[in-house]
Amino acid sequence: MKRAVSVSIGSSKRDKRVEITLLGEQVTIERIGTDGDMERASDLFREMDGKVDAFGVGGADLGLQVDNKWYQLHSVKPMVRHIKKTPFVDGLGLKTTLERGAAAFIEARIGAEISPRRALFTAGADRWGMSVGFVEAGYDCVFGDLMFGLDLPIPVRSIAALKRVAAVVMPIAGRMPFSMLYPTGEKQDEIVPKHQKWYRWATVLAGDCHFIKGSMPARLDGKIVVTNTTTLKDVGLFRERGIAYLVTTTPVLDGRSFGTNMMEAALVALAGKERTLTIAELTDLIDQLGFEPQLQDLRS
Repeated sequence: MKRAVSVSIGSSKRDKRVEITLLGEQVTIERIGTDGDMERASDLFREMDGKVDAFGVGGADLGLQVDNKWYQLHSVKPMVRHIKKTPFVDGLGLKTTLERGAAAFIEARIGAEISPRRALFTAGADRWGMSVGFVEAGYDCVFGDLMFGLDLPIPVRSIAALKRVAAVVMPIAGRMPFSMLYPTGEKQDEIVPKHQKWYRWATVLAGDCHFIKGSMPARLDGKIVVTNTTTLKDVGLFRERGIAYLVTTTPVLDGRSFGTNMMEAALVALAGKERTLTIAELTDLIDQLGFEPQLQDLRS
């Protein structure tokens, strides 16, 4: 049996362990949260290094890939400093491959119901593949990287502008403490409505689940949420607030869609190469598994 473990600086309330079968191979996937404690996460990586087949780096990104430019998040690097043997991923591979097709999937399934075609991305730089996919599908997109990441009320209105913003902001933001850029631990359970104009404007709300939830208004009737890392509690919350459809970019397993880092770690474990996988290898494995986004109708 293969074993993949995601160590996350997110809330431990979201922990989950599931055994699945992929291409005839049993794979155990497990998510362990440290409630915002990056040093504890580092210790867990050290304790399990060489004892599991793959690690997911959860609740944080090692960096952002914007087009062909890589921006490192320096404050996250110490989290993985003790890993010497086990391959580790933060989900970038699946964001580049699996998430790129999210818009095409939605168009094929419920495209006739979507009008107007407007998408609010809580952070386009973090979801570059998905962002490009929606633009290519003809959506009018607003990227909220400055709004949700830095609390600046400035929408970014195009892919070209998003690249320019990343080039200016990321060399600075990449050296800020990660907790200033993204909710960790118990902060992931807080909801403080912000940027309401853009929630109303959009038909599709896309991106990180914690960002979408953390600022959402009391009612989101008829909206479509495209995200992942959703628990049954998250699904219930979206249903209560009037969301019509929930699209998760990773498979739903035992009522839970895991983060891209967890699912990519599962694929690395399955491959058994004792290293991270190339984009070509990930694409081939995704095709073999038939992985695609999953659509849930929350109106019933």
